[in-house]
This record gives sequence, C-alpha cells and structure tokens, in this order.
Amino acid sequence: MEEKNFNIEENEEIVEETSSKKSLKNEIIEWVQAIVIAVVLALLIRNFVFTVVRVDGQSMEPTYQHNDRLIVWRLGYEPENGDIVVFNPPGKDESVFWIKRVIATEGQHVEIDYNTNSVYVDGEKIDEPYLGEQMLEKPYLPIKELDVPEDCVFVLGDNRNNSTDGRVIGPVNEEHVIGKAVLRFWPFTKIKTY
Repeated sequence: MEEKNFNIEENEEIVEETSSKKSLKNEIIEWVQAIVIAVVLALLIRNFVFTVVRVDGQSMEPTYQHNDRLIVWRLGYEPENGDIVVFNPPGKDESVFWIKRVIATEGQHVEIDYNTNSVYVDGEKIDEPYLGEQMLEKPYLPIKELDVPEDCVFVLGDNRNNSTDGRVIGPVNEEHVIGKAVLRFWPFTKIKTY
C-alpha cells in the first residue's frame, strides 16, 4: 500500500481561501439585502407618510416663494380650513401637482367679494393676513360663490391675482389631495413649520 503524504499547511491555505470567498459572498449578499430593505422603506415612507415637493411659481406668495422646498405630510391627513395642501388638479396629468390653501371643506358655502377684498365661509368673513394686495375681479375667474360638494375642498392661492385655483377649476375631490405642507426646509434661512 502506497503511503500518501499530505501537506497540512497547503490544506489550511485552501480552507482559508474557500472560507474568505464564502465570507466575501455573504458580505455582498448582506449589503444587497440592506440596500433593498432601505429602498423599500424609503419608498413606503415617501408614498404613505410624507413626501418632499418644490414650489413652482408664484401663486402662494408671500407664504411660499418659487423654488421653496417643503415636506408634505400624507399619513392619515384630512383637509381642514386654512391648511396648505398639495393636490393633483382635476383634468391634469397625475404627475402634475399644485399647492394652494384650503378655504372651505364639504358642506360649506363660499362667497368671494372682490369689492371688499373678502372671502366668506358660511356667511363669516375669514381672516387672511397672508394676502398682499387687493383681489382683482377677472372674467376668467367665473366662480364667485358655491357650496362645496361632499368629499371636496375649495382652494385658493395666497397670491390671488396670480393664481389659477378654485375660482377656475372648482372644488377639488379629497382623493386628489396628496397631503398638507408642514415644513419649509429650503432655503435654510427660511425654515418654518406650518
């Protein structure tokens, strides 16, 4: 019978090399799993808890300026008078979003009086310290009075003379409301909660 001579050191190197290959493979798998979990969690949070939006345009001045960045709260949100909301306007592509202020909710009666620069909800003038100038009555703003239908809100921009809002598009179904603006985080010099 032939005697075989094994070199123990060579076998140890082979075991170590195989072990380090398995260790590297396991580490890569763990990293991929961690990244996938992080991406899924980020998407869930963004789509169901809050989202980040950029203000585009001047319809909410002076409250918000063009290019302000906002955090919009989504989870369990139900619109209330005075809230600033982000929504998908009726008849627009689902990727288009507008930002406006909720003036009235379902069942409330709205009247816009251009002569006194006032908006009335259920017969009471609402306090609007954010308005910067007299509202101008324009022929393309047909809605001056309405009853807000069920499951809808009536919205106006703070910059009434430069805003396409509920006076043109009418009430917005609550299904189209994405959420409420709760924080301006950009520019950093104007960070503010709402």
